Amino acid sequence: MKQSVKLVAGNWKMNGLGASLGEAEALAKALQEQAAACRVALCPPATLTERMARVLEGSAVELGGQDCHAEASGAFTGSVSAGMLVDAGAALVILGHSERRAGFGETDADVAAKVEAALAAGLEPIICIGETLEQREAGQAVEIVSRQVAGSLPDGLSGKAFAVAYEPVWAIGTGLTPTLEQIEEVHAAVRAAMVAKLGEGGRVAPILYGGSVKPSNAAEILAVAEVGGALVGGASLKAEDFLGIIRAA
Repeated sequence: MKQSVKLVAGNWKMNGLGASLGEAEALAKALQEQAAACRVALCPPATLTERMARVLEGSAVELGGQDCHAEASGAFTGSVSAGMLVDAGAALVILGHSERRAGFGETDADVAAKVEAALAAGLEPIICIGETLEQREAGQAVEIVSRQVAGSLPDGLSGKAFAVAYEPVWAIGTGLTPTLEQIEEVHAAVRAAMVAKLGEGGRVAPILYGGSVKPSNAAEILAVAEVGGALVGGASLKAEDFLGIIRAA
């Protein structure tokens, strides 16, 4: 089966006010003048979703959310449902990010439930996995990510559009990155776990790499076998930096 086109997605995390929309506008304009060879997405905080949808309308930049609740509606103060993200203009959603797993106690089962909710609403999920430094140093990286794939990907994903994002927790925002050999080893293991879980449907979805991706290292990382794109944090906040990564894809 043919692999999907690469996806480079920017995760703004808890950053961005209305004034930041100019960066999204600049990105859209740059990609209109010179098209990207990959899919491009921005995932702003929920407060900017609808406004960014208006800014990006008609452009090559897709819009995503950073999380959604597993339920479609209800008494969940402060939460955002998958349907609400769609209503605001989103087409994708990041789920199971290590910051959600660590800070909010999300389990693989929680993530799988959110993935099913996203699919039901018509969103394309980006499902995050990754090991901590302690797990890496204990030689457990492959075991951990394989287990997370098995537990976080529901059976209903087969045949649907989705991505898996491998983010070594110790590399997020630290400036540290695994060696290219380490990235290749884990991405191969993630692919094997996806196929074991979903059969042939696990061969197509891109596996993104995330963790201190920047213009200076993007090209070599994106050239690694089974790296189907990037999930970018801080470097996606500025159009110029993000474009440097997109052009490397």
